[in-house]
Amino acid sequence: MGWTTALVAATSVAQISSQNTIGKFNEGVNNRNAEVLENEKTAIANKTELDLANFDKQFQKLEGSAVVSTNKSGVAYEGTALRIARANMREKVLQENIIKYNSKVAESQKLEQANFARIKANMARQESKLAMIKTGSSLGMSLLTMSQGTTV
Repeated sequence: MGWTTALVAATSVAQISSQNTIGKFNEGVNNRNAEVLENEKTAIANKTELDLANFDKQFQKLEGSAVVSTNKSGVAYEGTALRIARANMREKVLQENIIKYNSKVAESQKLEQANFARIKANMARQESKLAMIKTGSSLGMSLLTMSQGTTV
């Protein structure tokens, strides 16, 4: 084996090693991104619980103020006051459902982004493997061509 053959083989092996390292790195980066997105999904769920608790607290204050105002004015808690309380309760349920819905949409988006990041990680690894195969086959072709050149 001549020095040119050794040089071609050594550079090809170094290139294959680099392609492997780059593929693993890119895979790791995208997997990390997926984990971050999944953590953001969890944070959204936690924030939703906090938002609902705060909303309920504010609603209780509003409801208490309305009852106190109604009683203070001497009006019985019936008729218009009761209709207002029922309307407020319906609005409360509607707002809670909107908060939950928006949270689920945001969580779904984060999960979808995490899934795409994992797909990108897998693709990065597969691309590096393909590049390694291509480099290996180029090495084989070069060595074959070089060996044919020396026998002729």
